[in-house]
Amino acid sequence: MDKIPVTVIIPVKNEGHNLAGCLNLLNDFGQIIVVDSDSTDNTPAIAQQFKVEYYRFHWNGQFPKKRNWALRNLSITYDWVLFLDADESLTPAFIKELQDKILSKEYFAYRVYYLNYFMGKSLKFGDRMQKLPLFKKGFGEYEKIAEDYWSHLDMEVHEHPIIQGKVGRFKNCIIHNDYKGLEHYISKHNAYSTWEAHRYVQLNKTKGANLTFRQKMKYQLLESGFLPVIYFFFSYFIKLGFLDGMSGFYLARYKAHYFFQIQTKIKSLEYEHPA
Repeated sequence: MDKIPVTVIIPVKNEGHNLAGCLNLLNDFGQIIVVDSDSTDNTPAIAQQFKVEYYRFHWNGQFPKKRNWALRNLSITYDWVLFLDADESLTPAFIKELQDKILSKEYFAYRVYYLNYFMGKSLKFGDRMQKLPLFKKGFGEYEKIAEDYWSHLDMEVHEHPIIQGKVGRFKNCIIHNDYKGLEHYISKHNAYSTWEAHRYVQLNKTKGANLTFRQKMKYQLLESGFLPVIYFFFSYFIKLGFLDGMSGFYLARYKAHYFFQIQTKIKSLEYEHPA
């Protein structure tokens, strides 16, 4: 059977809990690349077991980070690139739609919604996660942010792909299910909120950044001080998160607290480093 002409790139670090489940669903793809930030668990052994291309990435604290480094330095076989995290998995319906979508001559990238799992439950409501993980080689790269002196994240987490061409949208979702548990979720978002606070302070100094509509709204609401409350109300009530039971409530509360962390860390940075 012919392989799907898409290069799947999976950036990882200590993803032994998740990687096998992700790779197990990618047998039909023509090229699979794992880019590893010096994992200390069994991640390299799992990649070797599945006989995929495996590369180590050592970040020097400067541009590019992991995803852009892969785009710029690795030999990518196919015209289409799909970035997939180790805690994400593809359904047969998504793969079928992807095979149709890559034939399009109109679109150069696609946005995708994610079916999120939290505390063991599939969440069908609330504020749905979406990303732009699929685009044509040479027509997209993740935005460059001047963060050499304050970032500790070696992968593009909040950076958005900048696409040269029209962007479409998938009907089917990618499944997002992290098996590392709540403690890891809290730790990860604590690190993310620190990055977001530094980013906000930097934007206030530089001005004129190329932000998406959602980013502009987020930063405006951060300035107002009401973002945690507004987000909870939007996700839990307007987007019907309450229909997901207690898991929907917990996730909405944790996300609202995430924005509270950003707000307070911004105040702390402004106090420590006044303009």
